Amino acid sequence: MSAPPGTFSRGLHELGDGLHAFLQPDGGWGWSNAGLIVADGASLLVDTLFDLKLTAEMLEAMAPHLERNPLAVAFNTHGNGDHCYGNPLLPDGISIIASTGADAEIRAVPPAAAQLLFKEADLGPEFAAFAADAFGPFEFAGNQLRPPTETFDAERVVTIGERAVHLIRLGPAHTDGDAIAWVPDARAVFTGDILFIRGTPVTWAGPISRWVTATERVLALDPEVIVPGHGPLADPQMVHEMQDYLRFVEREATLRFQAGMDATAAADDIDLGPYADWNDRERIAVNVDAVYHELDPALAPTPVPELFVRMAEWRARH
Repeated sequence: MSAPPGTFSRGLHELGDGLHAFLQPDGGWGWSNAGLIVADGASLLVDTLFDLKLTAEMLEAMAPHLERNPLAVAFNTHGNGDHCYGNPLLPDGISIIASTGADAEIRAVPPAAAQLLFKEADLGPEFAAFAADAFGPFEFAGNQLRPPTETFDAERVVTIGERAVHLIRLGPAHTDGDAIAWVPDARAVFTGDILFIRGTPVTWAGPISRWVTATERVLALDPEVIVPGHGPLADPQMVHEMQDYLRFVEREATLRFQAGMDATAAADDIDLGPYADWNDRERIAVNVDAVYHELDPALAPTPVPELFVRMAEWRARH
């Protein structure tokens, strides 16, 4: 029996038609999902996890399927470490595919960079508390970058056994290189971080309007199975809830930009209302910053460490 929308217990879940999802509650910082697509003696893995220990646990859970259907291809949906830092545990010689944008981001931020920022940087007491809470469970030291071996620009069709898997780039959205895996014969989509379900999304690239368009493209596939990058298995209504959040942030941030508030004050001023119980609420600071940069392209890009400090300080105030 396949797992229904809303399923969110930790571990490997059968989706039917040779598809599986590895889910990690609570879907917050670093707790990402992954997928396994099986067909005719071969498998494709959608994403690895944030560190080697978690990825080893996932691959062990998948082992009964992989013994009969060895991994032939891995696909990194985008460049955030919680979707690719487990790559070193993939079998030697397999293809690792990502979009060109994701490949650039993976190479730019190796595990050593996460170790430096989240474990070693001295960015103030608020950041230290935030980093310990959000990233303390994960181990980056000693992990070595294993980047993709193949890239694509817009779309690529990969054949696993006799099954076609469509890799489709939809970014820039959450990140520049966001891409999804669409399995037409099962009407199933593995979205990476195009979708955060019932948890606060974070806009590293944007613009938000383009992210909304990307979610519309997911819905236009008319999928029966939706595996998000974070959160429970989804249905279209849950996707609409995320879209509503993105539109809410865009609207509220724009009003405060027009009123002359700076991005930090605007993030403090926004009443999160129905989204106040979503995890990682502090991401409002990054999302507002993204809207401000869209409204004023002359603004200098905000360095990522500063964005994390803003989130940490927002969390401390709220």
